[in-house]
Amino acid sequence: MRISDLLKLAFRNLFRRKARTALTVIGVVIGTISIVVMVSIGMGVRESYNKSIMENGSMTIVKVQRYGAIYDSDGNYVDSKEQKLDAALVEKLKKIKHVKAVSPLIQKWGTIRSGKFEKGIQIYVMDSSVFKEFGFPEVTYGQMTSPENRDTALLGPNSFQWFYTMNGRNFKQKDLDPKTDKATLHFNEGEKHPRKKEYKLNLSKRAIMGESNNYEYTDSMYLDLEYFKEIWASYANTLTVESRKKALASLDTFEEIRINVDNIKYVSDVQDAIKDLGYAPYSEMQYMEPLKKTSNMLQMVLGAIGSIAMLVSAINIANTMVMSIYERTKEIGIMKVLGCRVRDVKRQFLLEAGLIGLSGGVIGIIISYVLSHLINKYGGAVLGSIVGQGVETKLSIIPFWLPFAAAGFGMMVGILSGYFPARRATKIKAIEAMKSEG
Repeated sequence: MRISDLLKLAFRNLFRRKARTALTVIGVVIGTISIVVMVSIGMGVRESYNKSIMENGSMTIVKVQRYGAIYDSDGNYVDSKEQKLDAALVEKLKKIKHVKAVSPLIQKWGTIRSGKFEKGIQIYVMDSSVFKEFGFPEVTYGQMTSPENRDTALLGPNSFQWFYTMNGRNFKQKDLDPKTDKATLHFNEGEKHPRKKEYKLNLSKRAIMGESNNYEYTDSMYLDLEYFKEIWASYANTLTVESRKKALASLDTFEEIRINVDNIKYVSDVQDAIKDLGYAPYSEMQYMEPLKKTSNMLQMVLGAIGSIAMLVSAINIANTMVMSIYERTKEIGIMKVLGCRVRDVKRQFLLEAGLIGLSGGVIGIIISYVLSHLINKYGGAVLGSIVGQGVETKLSIIPFWLPFAAAGFGMMVGILSGYFPARRATKIKAIEAMKSEG
């Protein structure tokens, strides 16, 4: 028989028992929706967690901190230890394979003053020659700090906001214009010498960074390491003898050393090399493996739930085809008497089962897209509260391949479910079938 004839017969037979066919198709629809929606939710949660981590820091940056945290193989915090971070260690780290850039980091706290208004600010001191490698945002005003432009203070976009002044009980607050308002930087470390003038740094040369999802870049100041040493020496000279010694000695060790790896796949190797030197490194990547395991397990659980629904629909298709065979026994006998080959009879029932699976799969996919839209519209806020504020989240993500896979899976379930009933139909003898009253 031709394929067109088989199709005509298949559609005629399916529409002959509309209610039963519709119920069977609904079973496939529910199974398809379960698989697509469950898998899409698993992918959405994983994508949201990955995005949350990516936006909180570069995945290729490894940090060695003064108080290094020690983690177990599952990424759980165990203990911490104090580590000596100095220039000698910086040179050792530069020699590790796949290390692209290294910079020590010194942290200080200062005050920016403009007239009667002032504001505290966190100061980060790094090697400005590697700012680009560490992903600093492009500047929106001024010229980026560099070895050739090292006397420029690099400021976050919010660093000139929320200045205040106190006059008795009166509190006033205002935002400054980072492009036009004059400002000076004052340090707050150590005891001032009573006979020496307070040191202040004129911030006339400054650059303002653009918006960033990294909190460090939004409301902080960055200074070049070599330039800062000159500034700090001048500031130390305004302190008492004891404070001056402590201030100068504070430059010999660092609060942190940052390492940028040339490729994300080598981050773990670089961390292992740092551990071999006796130090405890830290990176966002160490949280990725447990996260991947958790998200993969979540997807497996959700996929299993969907598969159970599809299994039930498969049983329903098999039941429908068996009932169809019992009802059409005489028809099968007539087909054989008229010369239809055994494989044509099998194809007939397999095609009907496949059409049930395919139609249910297509309808299920359409409904899945609608449900995915509703889930993202009303469920995104819930996921956002879990993975972190400020991250645009989608609770359900349907990749382009999933609808095709679901439709193909639905059709395959239909064909497999109809295989044994179709095989049974081919074994019915023509003479016995003609005697049947079905």
